[in-house]
Amino acid sequence: MTDRGLWSYKEIAAHIKVQPDTVRSYRKHGLLPAPDHVESGKPYWYADTVRTWVASRPGNRSRRDN
Repeated sequence: MTDRGLWSYKEIAAHIKVQPDTVRSYRKHGLLPAPDHVESGKPYWYADTVRTWVASRPGNRSRRDN
């Protein structure tokens, strides 16, 4: 199943259990995938994009979204 819901920094942060500023820092340092959508200058990612990124990032300690 494909999840095309758009996530902001806040939703990504909640998903990986960090603060939104941490996610902003990841993007600033090139550690986050390019946004799937930008609206009014704010980046958004599809939930599936985030889940794929989480699964492939170093140190994910086999986190899974069940």
